[in-house]
Amino acid sequence: MTSALHADAVATLGAWRPADRTQESLRQAYLGFLAAREDACARSCEPGHITASALVLDDSGSRTLLTLHPRVGRWLQLGGHCEASDTTLAGAALREATEESGIAGLRISPVPLHLDVHPITCSLGKPTRHFDVRFLVRAPASAEPSRSSESLDLRWWPLTALPPDVDDLHPMIAAATPHL
Repeated sequence: MTSALHADAVATLGAWRPADRTQESLRQAYLGFLAAREDACARSCEPGHITASALVLDDSGSRTLLTLHPRVGRWLQLGGHCEASDTTLAGAALREATEESGIAGLRISPVPLHLDVHPITCSLGKPTRHFDVRFLVRAPASAEPSRSSESLDLRWWPLTALPPDVDDLHPMIAAATPHL
């Protein structure tokens, strides 16, 4: 994993000022994790690793694009692991959103929107944690997604009528509300 990505993660999270104390506490924990682990952005980091995801909104800001994740079996925002070619967290989130949605011309805000740490068994095959950095992404007008092999389903959901079992997405959506 590039040291450029690690440096960007430290700079991005170091400059970000979240709106509430819970997010500030997580920001400090992420910075501590990054200080302790040069490999914090690599999926091979067994204690956990930084991931990048995107709350993709349509051009009206009234719908979000969610993927039915095959491993998790739930509707989630787009995103995932950082790759060796990624040099910024926002770039990783935009790459993941573009790959998973098939939508060209996505626009990302480079300022983090929300942080979330969650336990998961990912490609390592053993329990770990994702230190997810979430960004706000806007789709161009009339964008039509195209499901990738990484998804069982992909569709737009009204922010006012999300699928069941997505309670963990509500804080991220609430964080985006001032930007709509």
